[in-house]
Amino acid sequence: MKLSLNVSTLALVATLISTPALAQQSASKVVAASNIDWGYLNPLRGDKSPGAADLWGNRTTNTATGMLVRFKKGFESPPHIHNITYRGIVIEGQMHNDDPTAEKMWMPAGSFWTQPAGENHTTAANSKTNLIYLEIDSGPYLVKPTKEQFDNGERPLNLHADNMVWLNSSDLNNINAQGVQTTYLWGNTADMNGSMIKLPAGFKGEIKTDASEFRAVVIAGAVEYNSSEQDKAQNLSAGSYVESTGNFTHSLENNSDKPATIYIRTNSKYQVN
Repeated sequence: MKLSLNVSTLALVATLISTPALAQQSASKVVAASNIDWGYLNPLRGDKSPGAADLWGNRTTNTATGMLVRFKKGFESPPHIHNITYRGIVIEGQMHNDDPTAEKMWMPAGSFWTQPAGENHTTAANSKTNLIYLEIDSGPYLVKPTKEQFDNGERPLNLHADNMVWLNSSDLNNINAQGVQTTYLWGNTADMNGSMIKLPAGFKGEIKTDASEFRAVVIAGAVEYNSSEQDKAQNLSAGSYVESTGNFTHSLENNSDKPATIYIRTNSKYQVN
């Protein structure tokens, strides 16, 4: 007796035979600060524009993006708005971001701010070199005139580095390594969130994650980085970037005499051991 199989049945059989269990495939990417390809935040303005480099995503399209932006000393933008909300972390220098009539509050390295979509503001830089990490949850990243300002219901936040609250342990993440501190910035552990960890001088350990999205940017200091996908350890200074998906272990050493600070964006808890 012949067995008759139609096209749909054959397709189902092939799927059952060839499709593995729905396990998250692990992969990673590392970009050292020394290898970043720089362009301009507004190419039409050339060198009058702040420099910019996407670490992940694409700021010109409708997608989440994380980028570095650098400003020359004395830079001050005219009042303007953005079409989307962004978050900023100062990596180097002193930055001001506020209402056009506000007095300057210079935020040093390690400071954090949020800029709601539609709100009128100016941005200024005060040091010889000024560098920030800027992140958006959707794009494109556009600058628009103040006449188009609107209230999206959000309110801005300027958090000076001196006012940052660091915890030795937290429900946000599992910190098992001595001397490691963490601070919560935005979101929640049930969804996408942002936090920073501070690795003490002499730290040698791992960050373990099983997230579908894990992104890390070195904000201060430097670390020696290694993983199962690296041929050898890499030195990652401020502005360097690491990402991973799936079950992954990032090995880190802080061989300097100063703490190293790392910003982490992820949609799952991580462990520091």
